[in-house]
Amino acid sequence: MNNEHQSAWEKCLNVIKDNVPSSSFKTWFEPIEPVKLENKVLTIQVPSAFFYEYLEEQFIDILRKTLRMVIGNGAKLEYNVVMGNKNSQPYTVSYPTNNNTKIQNKPLTIPLKADEKPTIKNPFIIPGIQKLQIDPQLKPDNTFENFVEGDCNRLARSAGYAVAQNPGGTAFNPLMVYGNSGLGKTHLVQAIGIEVKERFPDKVVLYVNANKFQTQFTEATRNNNRNDFLHFYQMVDVLILDDVHEFAGKEKTQETFFHIFNHLHQMGKQLILTSDKPPIELKGMEQRLLSRFKWGLTADLQIPDFETRMEILRRKVYKDGITLSEEVLEYIASHVTNNVRELEGALVSLLAQSMLNKREITLELAAKLITKLVKNSKRELSIEYISKVVCDYFNMPVDALQAKTRKREIVQARQIAMYFSKSLTKYSLASIGAQIGSKDHATVLHACKTVNNLKDTDKNFRVFVEEIEKKLKM
Repeated sequence: MNNEHQSAWEKCLNVIKDNVPSSSFKTWFEPIEPVKLENKVLTIQVPSAFFYEYLEEQFIDILRKTLRMVIGNGAKLEYNVVMGNKNSQPYTVSYPTNNNTKIQNKPLTIPLKADEKPTIKNPFIIPGIQKLQIDPQLKPDNTFENFVEGDCNRLARSAGYAVAQNPGGTAFNPLMVYGNSGLGKTHLVQAIGIEVKERFPDKVVLYVNANKFQTQFTEATRNNNRNDFLHFYQMVDVLILDDVHEFAGKEKTQETFFHIFNHLHQMGKQLILTSDKPPIELKGMEQRLLSRFKWGLTADLQIPDFETRMEILRRKVYKDGITLSEEVLEYIASHVTNNVRELEGALVSLLAQSMLNKREITLELAAKLITKLVKNSKRELSIEYISKVVCDYFNMPVDALQAKTRKREIVQARQIAMYFSKSLTKYSLASIGAQIGSKDHATVLHACKTVNNLKDTDKNFRVFVEEIEKKLKM
């Protein structure tokens, strides 16, 4: 009969449905299509290679037992796996079932216990604490309503809102937001996540910082749970990864994220990334990963202009129920210009001083405090800036640090740049090495030790380092 395979599969589904959680049945069995039944071999079609691998790892027992019950002893399973992506013509590849689980000689026991269900370890759940849903890790205040729009961020905000209305369904996938620290990248991408959860409560939204992702990956590798880690992230509908530039020089982490990215993108899920630079300027990243970052939209956040800074301050004082004169707000907005974080921090400091000293916030008080804050605030150093200062000191082009040469003066300048990058920034050793000469973390460690040793033994070298340090801290 032409419908013999469909009838057999429907009987299998009736048994399976009673023995797996409803959510698992909907996710992993409803998308399966029976193809044919010949010589007790049932061929089923699954939508991806990951789908096939997951069925084999988590549900092979129930599949084999059910096939034996419906088709009889000797029943076998074969998969047609749909390959390709949305940009190419899909095709299928046939795979036989694995032989990891031998049940031919085991008695058929139906039904299974109700509590026998596959589980994937959630890296966001503390052992011993059970959660039915994934916590999206979003701060409630980071909404679109609290994000002040201006010329500095209009493109990124508009794109973000479009993504929130139709996650995975726009051309902005991935959406990559980049800009310097303190300009609101985290706020904006979390606003997208919050809006998605409000519009689509059933979607799995997850925000994670790159450092947290790296820590989880390292722990999963140590505990031999890398498959659980991979599968967990591949089940997310909207993945928000903050500070992706922190993956620089971390090859294994990049490889894992590459597979997660591919799977989510192929399944029509939404990816949202942030970085301190656009993809073309990221160093220490695999080219195949960078090319995927460019698939969607890359939008930057710039330093807010005066009007935007004024609106940020007005909203802040209104939210806190405080009244400040326009001249005080204008003074703050005129003198604190680097980023939103410093702007809000200056206002908080001013309010704290007023409350502690029980003094009215006047223009004089604001001027005194803001002048002190601006004077004492440290420039946020970057590896690029440190490299430039070092190269200027030694009168050489910045590109010299990237050259593959053993010339003493270039090697020494590179080591000093690595030394200050480690001591004056929060970048990882791998990231520093990737950006200075495409070196690994061991080279950076060696450079730091060399500089420290030469400072103790070479007077002239110590003068070099001290003079460069003064320039960096000016």
